Amino acid sequence: MPERLVVYMSGTVPKRSETFVYREILALRSLGVDVQTASVHESMAGLDNDVLDEMAKNTTQIYSLGAGKLLVDSVKEMLTHPLKSIGTLLMCICDVLFSSDISLSRRPKVVWQGIAGLAFAHRLRGKGVTHIHAHMAHVPTTIAMYSAKQLGIPFSFTGHANDLFPNRTLLKEKLSRASFVNCISYWHRKFYQDLCDRPDTEYPVIRCGVDTRLFQSTPAPRGDRLEVLSVGRLVEKKGFDVLIKAIGEIAEKGTHSMRLTIAGGGPEAENLERIVRSLPVTAEVVMLGDTDNDQIMELMTKADVFALPCRVASTGDRDGIPVVLMEAMARGRCVISGDLETIRELIEDGISGIMIPPGDQESLESALMELAENRDRVDELGRAARLRIENEFDLLLNANRIVDTFSTRGLK
Repeated sequence: MPERLVVYMSGTVPKRSETFVYREILALRSLGVDVQTASVHESMAGLDNDVLDEMAKNTTQIYSLGAGKLLVDSVKEMLTHPLKSIGTLLMCICDVLFSSDISLSRRPKVVWQGIAGLAFAHRLRGKGVTHIHAHMAHVPTTIAMYSAKQLGIPFSFTGHANDLFPNRTLLKEKLSRASFVNCISYWHRKFYQDLCDRPDTEYPVIRCGVDTRLFQSTPAPRGDRLEVLSVGRLVEKKGFDVLIKAIGEIAEKGTHSMRLTIAGGGPEAENLERIVRSLPVTAEVVMLGDTDNDQIMELMTKADVFALPCRVASTGDRDGIPVVLMEAMARGRCVISGDLETIRELIEDGISGIMIPPGDQESLESALMELAENRDRVDELGRAARLRIENEFDLLLNANRIVDTFSTRGLK
């Protein structure tokens, strides 16, 4: 049996839109860590990648095997390990009844997640698992926490954005019980420490990196017009409406030629298309809808500037550090983003990109027009962006940080 067998889990493994999860898994495997995978929902197959298809095939499923199978496996776990099961269920029930860090609407769901934790533990038994790590601090970590309790092994997790704010569940309990918590930014570390004071070593900063060996830097095309690219889920916090309106205002002035291409789908699609239709006829905005990662990488080679003016949504939801920003920087693109605390750790304003006040359309317009007038500046910021990724956000650099953390916590 291997000395260290880690189970990595998330909502869906692998998933097209969560490249940072499966890339981290593959990087750890390349460093010799035995990583198995688990998925709360059905794994996504057919990702046009043999390695990912194999990952999907060999991933332990949790919910997708059906409620009946989940109940049967949880009962089997109770019958074969009754005392441990009583302890795990008591923890779950106490969490549901007494925790101050869970909304009323989520309490019944946590009971089901506790049962899922027993079933998942049953499915892992006999595999020699020594640690469970979950990406996403809500449902995946809830199940991981109860499964780890049942198996008598440590767990850890990585929180991101939506899972920490609108969908936050038992975060204080998870922070206190986890062996360690990977922080994608120093801002996240401070956020966690304000909720549960633990030393920095138990909140290691592990970036969701990109593989600089695969993402080659390319020069900006420098065509007759400034090509602006934006990619992401079409939701309020990304600031796509601000970006589209900024392009419209610039077109209205008629002083600079530029085209905006947006790749991504989401609930704001209809509203954004309505804004596009209201723009002057001279405004060039192309909305591509859902686009696979290979196409996005091709789009980046044709872009001069990558813009993602992130902000805090009206619900309180906010981005962590968007992976697509890192990908753009790794390709040597000049980037513009909203000045959120987390993104500030990625983009050094005026050095490796441009930060604007969140939601500030005028600042965005000014930044775009200045870049259209100074293509040397576009190139300069693009080169610095690539260097920033190499020095801090490289995938293998951060995978080695995870290995060091495992070793420090006794997982040798």
